[in-house]
Amino acid sequence: MEETESIDNYILQHIDDEGNYLRALYRDTHVKLLRPRMASGHLQGRMLKMFVRMIRPRQVLEIGTYSGYSALCMAEGLEEGAMLHTFEINDEQEDFTRPWLERSVYADKIRFYIGDALELVPQMDILFDMAFIDGDKRRYTEYYEMVLTKLVSGGYIIADNTLWDGHVLETPHPTDRQTLGIKAFNDWVAADTRVEKVILPLRDGLTIIRKK
Repeated sequence: MEETESIDNYILQHIDDEGNYLRALYRDTHVKLLRPRMASGHLQGRMLKMFVRMIRPRQVLEIGTYSGYSALCMAEGLEEGAMLHTFEINDEQEDFTRPWLERSVYADKIRFYIGDALELVPQMDILFDMAFIDGDKRRYTEYYEMVLTKLVSGGYIIADNTLWDGHVLETPHPTDRQTLGIKAFNDWVAADTRVEKVILPLRDGLTIIRKK
C-alpha cells in the first residue's frame, strides 16, 4: 500500500499541475458534497485533458457532471469553437456545480444540463466526436448504446469506473446492481465488434472505446 501511494505521489509530481481553480474545486467538493471520491481528481483530470488534445473533438458529451471537475478538465483541452455538453441527473447538484462551471475561464465552452441524458441526448441534433460516461453504473450499457447512435464513425467513448475497486473480479450479491451493471457493461463492450476497446488500470479503471 505504501509503495502504491509513493508511486501515485511521484506521478503527481511529474505531470502538469492541476491549477488553483481545480484545486479549490476539489477541496470544496470534499468539504461540501457526499461521495467526493466521485470527482475525477488531478491525475484523471490531466488524462482527460490530454485525450481531448489528442482527439481534437468539436462536440463532446459527458454523462455525469457531479461537481464539474472532469467537465472543466475536458473544456480546458478543447479548441476554439468546440463545445462540451455535460448532463447531471441529480437536480440537487445544480446549486453547487453550476457556479463553478460558470465562473471558470472555460464557461463559454460548456453547456450544463440537468436531466436524464437517456431522454435528452437523443433529442439533440448533434453528433459527438467524444463521450465520457461517468453516470449511474446500473445504466452503463444503456448509456453506451445511446451514445453509439450519436457518435461519429471514428469517435471515442471513455467510460469511468470500469474496474470498480476490483469488484469486477467478484460474484456480486443479486442486490448489488452497480457492480452487476459494470460487469454487464464490460462483458457487452468486450463482445461488441462495432468498436475497438482497451481498459486502462488508471484510478478505478478507464475503458477507451473507438467506434469503427
